Amino acid sequence: MQIKYINDPILLWYNKKKRSLPFRFTTNPYKIWLSEVMLQQTRVNTVIPYYNNWIKSYPSLLSVANAKLSSLLKIWEGLGYYSRCKNFHQACKIVVNDFEGIVPSNLTDFKSLPGVGDYTASAVLSIAYKKPYPVIDTNVKRVLCRLLGIKNYNKYNKNRIQKLLTQIISKKYPGNFNQGLMEIGALICSATNPACKICPIQSFCIAFQRGEPDSYPIKIKRKKTPHYEVVAGIIWRGDKFYVQRREKQAMLGGLWEFPGGKVELGESLTDGLKRELKEECGFSAKINKKIGRINHAYSHFSISLHLFQCEENKDKIKKKIDTKWIRPREIHTLPFPKANHKLFKMLKKLGWYV
Repeated sequence: MQIKYINDPILLWYNKKKRSLPFRFTTNPYKIWLSEVMLQQTRVNTVIPYYNNWIKSYPSLLSVANAKLSSLLKIWEGLGYYSRCKNFHQACKIVVNDFEGIVPSNLTDFKSLPGVGDYTASAVLSIAYKKPYPVIDTNVKRVLCRLLGIKNYNKYNKNRIQKLLTQIISKKYPGNFNQGLMEIGALICSATNPACKICPIQSFCIAFQRGEPDSYPIKIKRKKTPHYEVVAGIIWRGDKFYVQRREKQAMLGGLWEFPGGKVELGESLTDGLKRELKEECGFSAKINKKIGRINHAYSHFSISLHLFQCEENKDKIKKKIDTKWIRPREIHTLPFPKANHKLFKMLKKLGWYV
C-alpha cells in the first residue's frame, strides 16, 4: 500500500489509543510549549508531576516572565538539562515584550526565541495552531525508517523523510498526526521487540514485510562515557554551612552547591579539594575528615562525588555575591543539583553535624 494513505489509520488509532496526559487536554500554546520543552530528552512519566507543579505555580506565560529565575529553577530541580528552564524563562520575557504576550504562530518568529529549534517549533505550532509542520524526534525517525526500509539515517535520508512528512501530514489535524506518529513510536514501534501485530500502519511497513523490523535503522554504538572524581567540602560556621551559586553560563548554571570541583590527574582527593577551595573561596581550608561518597550519572559523563568536612583557617572565606550560609532546614529554599541532594540524604542519615 502507498504510504501517502497512512493519514487515516494514524488519526483513527491516535484518537482511540492515545495516553491520557495533562498537556493533551489543552490548546493553550503556553502550556503546550512548556510540555514540549520539558519532554526534551526526558521520559513522559518523569515530566508529568513537574508539569503539573509548574502550571499550578505559574499558570500563565506572563507569570513565568515575571518570575525570578531562582524560583523557576527550584520547581525544575531534579528534571535536569537546566538550560531548558533558563531559555524558556528568557523566551517568555521576549514574548511578553515583543509579541504582546502571545506565543508567535509564525514559524520564523517562534524559532527566533531562545531554545526553540525545528522540533519544538513544529510540535507547538502543529498542536496549538494547527500548522502543518511535521515533527521528527527519535520515535518518528525510527517509525519512518522502518516504513521506508531505511537502514542508514544519514543527511540524504533525513531530508527524504522531512520532505515526505511535509507532503503527507494531515492538513486538518496536523497536531494529532504528529502526536500519533510519536505515540506509535513510543508504544508500538519500539527500538527492540516492536509490537508489529497491533501496529495500525503495519501494512505500509517495508521493514515488517522483510521480517526484520529490529534491524531498522542501524543502531549506532554509544561511546563509553567518561568518569571523573569530584570533591566537595561542607564548611560549618556555627550551625550554618557554606554554599555557592554556579555561574549562569556554566553547566547547571544558577543552581547552588557545596564548593569543590574536579580532581586533576595525579592529584589526591584532599589536594584537589584544597586547590578548589583556594580557587573558589579564596582561603586555605583545614580538611578534617571524609564524610562519604555518592555516584551520579549525567547525560554524557558520570562522577564519584567525595564529601569532606572542612573548616576555615585564619584566612576567612572571601565574601562573594552568590554565596550563602544556610542551615540544613533551609535547603528546600534553594535549587540544588540532584547530586547535591544525594549528599543531603547521606548527611541526614549520618547526622548533619558529623
